[in-house]
Amino acid sequence: MKKVVVTGADGFIGSHLTEALLNEGCEVKALAQYNSFNNWGWLEGISHPSLQVVTGDVRDPDFCRSLVDGADTVFHLAALIAIPYSYIAPDSYIDTNIKGTLNICQAAKAAGTSRLLVTSTSEVYGTARYVPIDEQHPKQPQSPYSATKIGADAIALSFHNAFGLNVSVVRPFNTYGPRQSDRAIIPTIITQIASGVREIKVGDLSPTRDFNYVTDTCRGFIAIARCEEAAGEEINIATQREVSMETTLKTIASLMGADVKWVTDPERLRPAKSEVFRLLGSNEKIRRLTGWEPEVTLEEGLQKTIDWITSGDNLKNYKPNLYNR
Repeated sequence: MKKVVVTGADGFIGSHLTEALLNEGCEVKALAQYNSFNNWGWLEGISHPSLQVVTGDVRDPDFCRSLVDGADTVFHLAALIAIPYSYIAPDSYIDTNIKGTLNICQAAKAAGTSRLLVTSTSEVYGTARYVPIDEQHPKQPQSPYSATKIGADAIALSFHNAFGLNVSVVRPFNTYGPRQSDRAIIPTIITQIASGVREIKVGDLSPTRDFNYVTDTCRGFIAIARCEEAAGEEINIATQREVSMETTLKTIASLMGADVKWVTDPERLRPAKSEVFRLLGSNEKIRRLTGWEPEVTLEEGLQKTIDWITSGDNLKNYKPNLYNR
């Protein structure tokens, strides 16, 4: 990996991955979604001589061709990811997640790109039929978001099978850490407590998740990119540890020294058949192929996330009194 493109680099995981790749000595062309404010999202705070920030949109195939031209490795993270908003605007998810992935695959094929990594999500598995969830687990589209990611994964793998494109589908389980938006459960809890709220608004606290700290997720991406045997494969990045939402809330409250109660906000509940009640991922495949192992425990990662959100002006980037879809 010398010349690298990262789509979705202005987002949570993308910005951390951009930093990790720069630390690896890569030249990184980082895509931030075009907007009239010329705002680069989380890339605003990153400066490096080997970083080139470009603005554009993966929904435009001509732009995608110019974006990947000359790159030897492409990390495709650009996507609409909020599950609640996918109930409201599913068509936009099809355009960005499926067509955007198609555009990147076509561009990589045309450019002769050596390596393409397409980002999936553990949501494609739906509620676990068995655990730990390995890559052979059935796909269950329990939300419009997860349906579009299943489609995007299939598009990517079809380019490997039909055209020999060196593509891997990278499937992180629930990533958390600094810069994550408060649409996710962990920053939602932290920002409410940090703002002095004592009745924490939450959705269903019974589901379980397999939480990855963001630096571990980024190490997984890079390990897979370097693995020749990963071509044409779907690969989980998971800790193979499971924790309930309720336990997560109690752990955060304990780390923050907060005496809080929680109340169920009906607006934060998914439709009954859409909720994914159990996610516990198998990491056997990534360990076998790359030697990757998670390094950050949940308690360590939560403390790092708390420290970041509550330091400086970071809390001002959040609106804990509003439900962020």
